Amino acid sequence: MAAATLVGCGSGGAERIVLSFYTSPDGVEQYQASAAECTRASGGRYTIEQRTLSSHSTDDQRLYLARRLAAHDTGLDIMGLDDIRTAEFAQAGWIVPYPPEVARQVEQGTLRVPLETGTYQSRLYAAPLTTTTQLLWYRTDLVSHPPKTWDEMIRMAESLAVRGLPHYIEVQGARYEGLTVWFNTLLASAGGAIVSENGEVHVARGDAARQALSVMARVANSRAADPSLSVSAEDDARLAMEAGKAAFEVNYPFVYTSMHKNGGGTFIDALGRPTSQDTGRRVGDVFGWAPYPSVVAGQPARVTIGGLNLGVSASSRHPAEAFEAVLCLRNRDNQLLQAVGVERPPTLAALYDDPAFQKQYPAWREIRDSLDHGSVRPRTPAYANISIVISELLNPPAKINPNTVVDQLADQIARAVTSQGLVP
Repeated sequence: MAAATLVGCGSGGAERIVLSFYTSPDGVEQYQASAAECTRASGGRYTIEQRTLSSHSTDDQRLYLARRLAAHDTGLDIMGLDDIRTAEFAQAGWIVPYPPEVARQVEQGTLRVPLETGTYQSRLYAAPLTTTTQLLWYRTDLVSHPPKTWDEMIRMAESLAVRGLPHYIEVQGARYEGLTVWFNTLLASAGGAIVSENGEVHVARGDAARQALSVMARVANSRAADPSLSVSAEDDARLAMEAGKAAFEVNYPFVYTSMHKNGGGTFIDALGRPTSQDTGRRVGDVFGWAPYPSVVAGQPARVTIGGLNLGVSASSRHPAEAFEAVLCLRNRDNQLLQAVGVERPPTLAALYDDPAFQKQYPAWREIRDSLDHGSVRPRTPAYANISIVISELLNPPAKINPNTVVDQLADQIARAVTSQGLVP
């Protein structure tokens, strides 16, 4: 592992500071360009070296970083962290809080909800770089208007099924993080929460959990359910829509680009059904978007956001320079580079008015509105365990009994919170 500091380079034998910047394999070119630009901006005071984590899996990335941080490895300075890692890494003492003046600079112009993902116990530990949220994607040729609620969407889908038309509602129902996100979004939209920031379990309080679980059970047991719902993830939902099987899907903005990169998906006949013949019209020609459906009529959904944040290692030999570098790595130009280059929406509010961003994201208004009303996953060090508990209990969604599973969730989430689940 390379040391963070090299001595004897530069004029007069002065110390040359090298800051290691660890990122995921996705978007390496953009990270490298940002690192080079911010190195130039430092005026020779430090060099930022982008280093790529070997695995695309966020769990593998977490384990790699956790082991090095727990060993007080000085070869780590700046790290790109999945937004669910903030509380765990902060509680473990692996990342350090941003100094108040730097935190104020990060907060200036940053969208409120993404900023929450980098905050733990009222202190900023990770600066939001990118974010994302789910929208409703639907077939404009099959329905005259997008549904505003889950109840309305289920009714529309079942009506299409009766007429023999594509009708599936594509959701993330497999036993993984996506299922937890679906539940958290529905729960927050109904006015509930899984846990508070101090770890208190809220999921069993009130009717919000039952409302959320009822929606999941109704979708899974309706004619709107894809037979593969219980093993479906984001890519499965995307492919079902591109193949012309679905009328609706809830998914991230990458599906729009994918639809058109893949030629607009399958050909469809005059009734909107998939066909092997070249009819001159594809699914992409009738692929529309709308806000995520509400649980409570008249109230916007509170969609669970995702994203990538930048944390500074507690074992870094140069934390002051690392914090300065972060401000550059997440500035307007570098966030736009990420947004346009690798389909990662920015966390700076001003960029949503940028023509280059709007061209890349035709659904930019809906994305911005969804982020403004969004929710975050529980900010607790035990989140990984909580997510496993939820995805285990709620899969398959067709077996959910809202009247009995709430108490099970509350009990098992309480156990997960107590265990903490940190990697030593």
